Amino acid sequence: MYDDDHQEDSHQIGSQQDEWSLETLAIRAGHQRTFEQEHSEPIFPTSSFVYASAAEAARKFGGHEPGNVYSRFTNPTVHTFERRLAALEGGERCVATSSGMSAILSTVLALLSAGDEIVASRSLFGSTVSLFDKYFGKFGITTRYVELSNVAAWEAAITPKTRLLFAETPSNPLSEIADIPALVALAKRHDAFLAIDNCFLTPALQQPLALGADLVIHSATKYLDGQGRAVGGAVVGSHALLEEVFGVVRTCGPCLSPFNAWIFTKGLETLSLRMNAHCDNALTLARWLDAHPAVNQVFYSGLENHPQHFLAKQQQKGFGAVLGFEVKGGQEGAWQVIDATRMLSITGNLGDVKTTITHPATTTHGRLSDMQKEAAGISPGLIRVAVGLESQQDIQRDLARGLDVLAG
Repeated sequence: MYDDDHQEDSHQIGSQQDEWSLETLAIRAGHQRTFEQEHSEPIFPTSSFVYASAAEAARKFGGHEPGNVYSRFTNPTVHTFERRLAALEGGERCVATSSGMSAILSTVLALLSAGDEIVASRSLFGSTVSLFDKYFGKFGITTRYVELSNVAAWEAAITPKTRLLFAETPSNPLSEIADIPALVALAKRHDAFLAIDNCFLTPALQQPLALGADLVIHSATKYLDGQGRAVGGAVVGSHALLEEVFGVVRTCGPCLSPFNAWIFTKGLETLSLRMNAHCDNALTLARWLDAHPAVNQVFYSGLENHPQHFLAKQQQKGFGAVLGFEVKGGQEGAWQVIDATRMLSITGNLGDVKTTITHPATTTHGRLSDMQKEAAGISPGLIRVAVGLESQQDIQRDLARGLDVLAG
């Protein structure tokens, strides 16, 4: 186990010092300088570590002495990222994983057993639904899906076997908002864990642990990196819960590579600046789309006409960069708008400084049944845009190529 009580010099910031702002923690937390006294965080691309004696190796392998053992579960670069993200989320500990999906996988494997039940939002990423239904289902873990914003529906779905409540908020791609404090109260009352997928907002805009959630899930691939360079994930929470998740990563091996951990650590340095700029661009675009004659509806919680706009303002510092909008003409109209763009990137990924556009019904949610799509609000005319940091005028002009034709 790595030594989190390592003595730091007076110019280094530990993850447990709450006197520093999030912006400062994002730049300085978690880095424990080596004897080389490097200023920037180093990368340790090594699979193993050496010891001065057999006795030292035995102590470290046995967990009797802190130190690195094997990079599947102890690597200094990965630990730096983990400590920094834990500090930003206000958590005791973070466990990094190879992807956002492996973060969810590791969490469920660690905390649930055959016969347990999950209650989840029906507005989940398509692969998350497949993981819950196809893979956890065949091992005896049942999932019930409810409307994200309907607290009464959540409570009605809970049974004595419910062990985990799981939600993405805001939802993808309809920007629905979960009432996190209300779900916290439900989870506590029914002796269940509450896990919040926070990859759309990041700790720069929302801190679920501070609202009472037990766990925060991240696809670090998205805004924690911010430039579409690497794939990774993370789980943040208490030492007790994360020790179980760490055990899964250690044994099953869905670990984060040192190089990707270094990329994410550097991405965190600009997180607040990027997220604020993303929010500004997204709100401007949402208002422009809301007034366009080819657009039937815009889904973005930053708009005053969004049904949960007030709730979003209460528990978020910003509204994020992802929005959905439904155009006239169904799938044909949506594809026409997407194909007319020249600058926007047609891709299912998001969280990039480059604006991305996709058709959820045939990409990110394409594996869902028609019934599941309808329940999740994924209509044929729905387009998702993850608004990047390009010129707002250029983004609008690119979308207008297809929208203006569609409007007639």
